[in-house]
Amino acid sequence: MIRHADPAGDAAACAATYGFYVAETVASFDEVPLGQEEMRERIERTSATHPWLVAEDPQGRVVGYAYGSQHRERASYRWACDVAVYVDHDQRGRGVGHALYAALLPLLREQRFHVACAGITLPNDASVRLHESFGFEPVGVYREIGWKAGAWHDVGWWQLQLSTDDTDQAAPPEPLAPPRR
Repeated sequence: MIRHADPAGDAAACAATYGFYVAETVASFDEVPLGQEEMRERIERTSATHPWLVAEDPQGRVVGYAYGSQHRERASYRWACDVAVYVDHDQRGRGVGHALYAALLPLLREQRFHVACAGITLPNDASVRLHESFGFEPVGVYREIGWKAGAWHDVGWWQLQLSTDDTDQAAPPEPLAPPRR
């Protein structure tokens, strides 16, 4: 089941999922895993303007999350958003990430975002396959942009056109509607 995240109720599970990627991989350039309170604040801040979704297994356990976020601060970027997905390391390859993006991307379209961007630390074949399965196209690579685990790492950027609105005065993205519970 995919649903909107509850900052207080889902922060611990999201922090645990993310903690694996911080501590054990270079997928995230954070160096210290977030605590539950830090994750709650991140969910609250982000979900005020963009969707933050969680996936639950049949037992009701959160097994992954995906969200949209602000791409850049300058006003002309307001039609662009960044997206990310994190799946419990023991649930990878089971379609959780796909289900999360299948729910997230239509919400971003409803809000009138024009472009979604995804940064992927390279190499990461599984993440590249996931993004490209939704139509994301590679647009460039930041070479040796981050130092982690004793080495420099590249970040590839992928972009998905969410709308085809090419009017001179595109309407700005709409606020997020309250989640249906």
